[in-house]
Amino acid sequence: MIHITLANPDHVAGISKVCSDGYWATHSETRSEKYIQGVIEEFYNHERILKEVSEMSRDWGGYFVALEDGEVVGAIGGGMIGEDIGEVFVLYLNPDRRNEGIGTKLLDALTKQQKEQFNATEQWVSVAKENQKGIPFYEARGFVVQHERPGYHDVEGERFPVLRYYRKL
Repeated sequence: MIHITLANPDHVAGISKVCSDGYWATHSETRSEKYIQGVIEEFYNHERILKEVSEMSRDWGGYFVALEDGEVVGAIGGGMIGEDIGEVFVLYLNPDRRNEGIGTKLLDALTKQQKEQFNATEQWVSVAKENQKGIPFYEARGFVVQHERPGYHDVEGERFPVLRYYRKL
């Protein structure tokens, strides 16, 4: 049975693994190994994740994790980017656990936090333009593409476009 909870320091290794494995599974066909390793080293290292589960704010609401028998099988994080505008910053699952409803449960937990604690009335997410795992997921949950822009990450001159998606809450 899947249990969704706000992450704590005990979940750091699991978050790192699920995000790293999920990033590889999502981008291995469209990104260089060097690019993927750079993103993982920057965002999914234990030190950074420990800080992110320990220091929550309006801008970063922490990680929510999906646990099964104490093991992290999915993780989501987000925050507020405007007065009433929430953002999904990261959402990854164990690649073997897709299409079980885990991502929806995680998104629901983050959305509830953004609505109830921070009065969000809309939510945004950036999805890599070629991400055929993420795009159908977000579109099925009411997100509509608004525009394209350059991606956030630049690893030695490699930068990939993202689609900015929006939904009203």
